[in-house]
Amino acid sequence: MDRDRHQLTTVLVGDEPDGWATAGFTVHDDCVRIGSTTIVCDPSVGQGIAAVGIDGLIDTVDGLPIGLVDAPITPAAEHHNRVTGFDHLVAMSPSIDRTADALIDAGLQRRRTRRFEIGGETRRQDFFWLGDVILELIGVEGVEGAGDAALWGLALECDDLDLAARRLGEGLGTVKDAVQPGRRIATVRTRELGVSVPIALMSPHHHR
Repeated sequence: MDRDRHQLTTVLVGDEPDGWATAGFTVHDDCVRIGSTTIVCDPSVGQGIAAVGIDGLIDTVDGLPIGLVDAPITPAAEHHNRVTGFDHLVAMSPSIDRTADALIDAGLQRRRTRRFEIGGETRRQDFFWLGDVILELIGVEGVEGAGDAALWGLALECDDLDLAARRLGEGLGTVKDAVQPGRRIATVRTRELGVSVPIALMSPHHHR
């Protein structure tokens, strides 16, 4: 499929690998392998998501730090937190129309758009394929704000949220129903665990 041309291969995060291990991930050579994607831990790059590697893209797109990210070959491994796949990479934009147009111009395929009301504003989510991962772009409809778009957080598939909750204890928030029908979600308490990237664990996506 055309979407496979732009597989998300790497995510560079500004964390010590010990934090990710505490959050229940198996770490190998400072990396965490999740499906087709490798998380690279490097505290020297600053906090949060510093850059991502996407097949077929080598330049920043509307401020989103997309480029060539070196990563060692990391073997697949089971994770103590029961994470089995990479669901969403979340980005935010002060001008969602501008960023969405830039992503489409770069060759990404928009899967769908969702709108909902919060506080008198129409929030919008645009979803783009990154191979077997979804890029979720969030912004306010009709607002043309200045500044770059930014990568924000991760949503990861977990095959047993209840077991993950038992294993992580206070490291995982309450398991609740997700927006998507039939799915459940819980937020990892990343700040307490030494991880600078927001992470949500979700029950599997059965139909994509």
